Amino acid sequence: MQPRADDLPFDLRQLTIFLAVCDAGSMAAAARRLGLTQPAVSLAVAELEARVGAGLFNRAIRPIAPTPAGVLLRQRASALVSEARQIAPMLREAGRARFPLVRLGLVDSLSRTLGPALADAIAARADEVAILSGLTAAHASALLSRNLDVMIGVDDLGDVAGLERWPIVAETHVLMLPADAGPVSDLADLGRLAGTHDLVRFSARSSTGVEIERHLRRIGLDLPRRLSFDTPQGVAAAVAEGGRFAIVTPLCVAEAAPPAGALTYAALPGPRLTRRLTLVAYAQELGRLPGELAALGRSRVNALVEGGGLGPLAGFVDVG
Repeated sequence: MQPRADDLPFDLRQLTIFLAVCDAGSMAAAARRLGLTQPAVSLAVAELEARVGAGLFNRAIRPIAPTPAGVLLRQRASALVSEARQIAPMLREAGRARFPLVRLGLVDSLSRTLGPALADAIAARADEVAILSGLTAAHASALLSRNLDVMIGVDDLGDVAGLERWPIVAETHVLMLPADAGPVSDLADLGRLAGTHDLVRFSARSSTGVEIERHLRRIGLDLPRRLSFDTPQGVAAAVAEGGRFAIVTPLCVAEAAPPAGALTYAALPGPRLTRRLTLVAYAQELGRLPGELAALGRSRVNALVEGGGLGPLAGFVDVG
């Protein structure tokens, strides 16, 4: 059954009048600002109070002031009216095939590889572009709360309806070792390494950090927690200091860009641990743009691989 318009507790006109009374401090002053009569303003406020079932103003004081319910409604109403006022300009922009604003969350390990190219591509289709790098979990939350329009990272959103997904890249985790580390060819070697070197972890706030911990439990390695970082740069710098190792992905290495010869790399013994990065957006809301951005992302990662930017780690990357 479709809801009736009368089921809504207010309309935008009533909210506009309510906000004007809050700002002006009286019905009469609000009426003058809005070009209405005072009875019209008083009636609109009374109808709003009746529909929400709560008094919104303390009329016993001068100037009148919002009740606690009125304060709450004022906070929410300001955002609603502001959003409503933006709709007409947004529709006009959409008619010209441009977006007023596109916000993209980008996983840290792709910031250098994709950030500038994605910004340029979006700028060709939008008046304002925001590229936010950081942890995938924070971006997923921001996407669901409509504080982002697109994200690229690990897709942990499960069966959330109304989303479209475009694969970017799959990469296999490797060992990051100090330059003087010996060979690590099997799980026994990895156990011996862990006995002499501390594991530098990715933060437990990150999807990568969570997956690595699961993998360590899977292969039976229970290692003490001593040092963790949110960023690939922090992990690489800690390993380069010596006496430590890490489990990373090739794109994390590309993002960290450690000095040549400072680190060595080896395949991670045991079962493969793979990270898949995906572009996620709300279905059909941005037209062809998400697919175009995903194609650009794959192209840039592929160019990095084929151009030798990943060195010996290129074989651990599969462009989606």
